[in-house]
Amino acid sequence: MTALDSNAAARAWLATLPEGNAVALERLESLVALLREENARQNLVSAASLDAVWLRHVADSAQLLCHVPRETWSPWLDLGSGAGFPGLVVAALRPECEVVLVESRSKRIDWLQRAITALALPCARVAGARLELVESFPARVISARAFAPLDRLVELSARFSTSDTLWLLPKGRSARDEVNQLNGWSHRFHVEHSLTDTEAGVIVGQVLGKLSGKKDRKR
Repeated sequence: MTALDSNAAARAWLATLPEGNAVALERLESLVALLREENARQNLVSAASLDAVWLRHVADSAQLLCHVPRETWSPWLDLGSGAGFPGLVVAALRPECEVVLVESRSKRIDWLQRAITALALPCARVAGARLELVESFPARVISARAFAPLDRLVELSARFSTSDTLWLLPKGRSARDEVNQLNGWSHRFHVEHSLTDTEAGVIVGQVLGKLSGKKDRKR
């Protein structure tokens, strides 16, 4: 598929998703309106990216759903949710899916909780703490956007992962290098091209476990 290049293209693409029904798209409209309002109070996203919000944030988050098998959804663990991407977008498109948004900053915790209430997302919840303090549970999907370098992210998050957990990690231009440099873990990561940035990548795959010695990592 040709990369999306505008808000209009992003909105048209969202309507083609299996989840992109009228009700879900209305939730996304509400999310964007709430984000614009909140961004005047706290800097959730940059002003430049807000001008391209449907491309840079909404579609960029929603593209992760294209890599998830239909039966693999819940619970979805979103690390460092911040402004709510991708977690709130996933929850808006799949409100029946349990989405856990991990965020430690108090103002952003408050924002995420208010957005969940306003969008009527009963299966979404905020884990308002540093990830190290969040109680472990087996996640079916783990996502993170600009949370930490891959090696640090895996080290912090592996306790939520089973051999069946799908990791979806938008990583920009560094995606392939981060996978190549990941040591100490047996994994099946590969990089998919981003639909919203021709130079960016999304790391997709599984973490199989920690290596006991200095063995070659699996790719």
